Amino acid sequence: MMEQRNRVVQVSRFGDPERLEVVDAHLPIAGPGEVRVRVLASSLNYTEVLIRRHLYPQTMRLRPPFVMGYDVVGAIDQLGEGVHDFQIGDRVADMTVVGSNAGYRTLRARDVARVPAGVDAAEAAALILSWTTAHQLLHRAARIQRGQRVLVHGAAGAVGQALLVLGRLAGLELWGTVRGEHMALVRELGATPIDYQHQDFTRIVPGGFDVIIDGVGEDGYRRSYAALKPGGLLCAIGFSASVQAQRRMIPILLEIARLYLWRLLPGGKRARFYSVNAMRARHPNWFKDDLEQLFGLLATGAIRPRVAARISFEEVVDAHRRLEAGGLEGKLVLCPDLSRPSQRAA
Repeated sequence: MMEQRNRVVQVSRFGDPERLEVVDAHLPIAGPGEVRVRVLASSLNYTEVLIRRHLYPQTMRLRPPFVMGYDVVGAIDQLGEGVHDFQIGDRVADMTVVGSNAGYRTLRARDVARVPAGVDAAEAAALILSWTTAHQLLHRAARIQRGQRVLVHGAAGAVGQALLVLGRLAGLELWGTVRGEHMALVRELGATPIDYQHQDFTRIVPGGFDVIIDGVGEDGYRRSYAALKPGGLLCAIGFSASVQAQRRMIPILLEIARLYLWRLLPGGKRARFYSVNAMRARHPNWFKDDLEQLFGLLATGAIRPRVAARISFEEVVDAHRRLEAGGLEGKLVLCPDLSRPSQRAA
C-alpha cells in the first residue's frame, strides 16, 4: 500500500512570494477531541500577504518555517479519541489562520462548522474568511439598519464583494470605491461605483455616510473619517495601502491606535478596528453560527462567491504574486487534488 504524503506550503523566510516552498511533511494524527481532514480547498487571502511579510498582528510571534493557510474545507478521514458528533467522510470547515495549505491537517472538533452536501468545496472555502468578515462587519460590528448609506473601500476585492452582496440583501444603500476597470462589477453587485482615482468619495453623499468600511487605510483613514455623517461609524479592517508602500509595522499600529482617539473629537463620529479573530475569541459561537448561515445561503443559491481560479500546489508562488498585485475579481483557491494546472476548472 502506498504511503500517504502530506504536501504543505511552507514559509521558509518572511518576505516575497519566493520565500514560499512546497515540501513533504509528516502525516498528522488526530489527537483527543480532534478530527483529521483531507483538505479539499483552502483559499488564498490578502491577509496571507501580511503574514508572509511579517505584518499581521495575530501571527507576529510565529517564526519560519511554518505552514500557510488561513481557512480549510475538508473531508474527515480520522476521528480522535472522544469525538462522537462526526463520522468519517463528513465535510467540515474552519478558519485556522495558518496551517491549512496542506494535503491533510487536524482540527479541533468543537471548532469546525458543517459544510452542506452538494456545495462546491472551493466556493465554500471562499466564504470562510471574507464572507464571515463581511457578515460580522454588517450585523455584529456596525449593526446596520435597512436604508442606511454605506461606503465600501476596495469593493472589487473578496471582502468588498461580500459586503455589497450581503448589504444588498439587508436593504442598504451602497457605494464602493474601485479602479476604473472594476466599475461594472460593482454596479452589477447592486452598488454605486466610485472611481477612486478620479472621484472624491468625500463629496459623493451630502451629509456623509452612515457607515464606512475601509480595508485600504490610505492617508491613515483620515478621509474616510471625514466622509462620515455626525454619529457615523468607520470600521477599519485592513491597511493594504501601507503594505503596498512597504511600511513597517509600528507606524501601521500607531495609525490603528489613533482610530480610538478620534472618538474623543466633537461630532459624535465613531471609529474602530475590526478583527475577525478578536471577534471569534470573544464570541466563538458567533463565528460558527454565522459561517453555517452563509453555507446555507450558498446551498440555496442565494449567494455565490467568485472563484477566480482553482490552483495546484505548483501554482502557489505565482498565485501569491497575483494576490499581492491586486486587481483580482475573485478568490484564488488551493485545491490539493489538482495535480497540474491543466486540471483547473474556472
